[in-house]
Amino acid sequence: MATPAKNIEGFYKQKKSNTSKSKSTKHAAATSGSNIVQPPALVSHGGSFDLKADDFDEEEQVLRLFDMNMAFGPCIAIPRLDRWERAQRLGLNPPKEIESILKRGKVNPQSLFDGRI
Repeated sequence: MATPAKNIEGFYKQKKSNTSKSKSTKHAAATSGSNIVQPPALVSHGGSFDLKADDFDEEEQVLRLFDMNMAFGPCIAIPRLDRWERAQRLGLNPPKEIESILKRGKVNPQSLFDGRI
């Protein structure tokens, strides 16, 4: 059985510095001088960004805005038209323009995030 330490302060010999300069220096080093590399957001396998404005027309841009609007519920693993119909059933009043674009069938039926998350 382990016996309780009588003098725990003697066991831990390091002491915290109470100066404000050391606190601000540590905080600044953690935020501005960091060498941590973060992966780029929404980059395809070819290394180019997936969200270029030249890659899609005005209708696709409207649909992407619909995908990113969380007021109509989540858009993961659900086709855009199904999401629009669900929002309509729930009384969330999704834009009629979205329904007409989707029913024409000339656009991608899947959301912007399909297969990426």
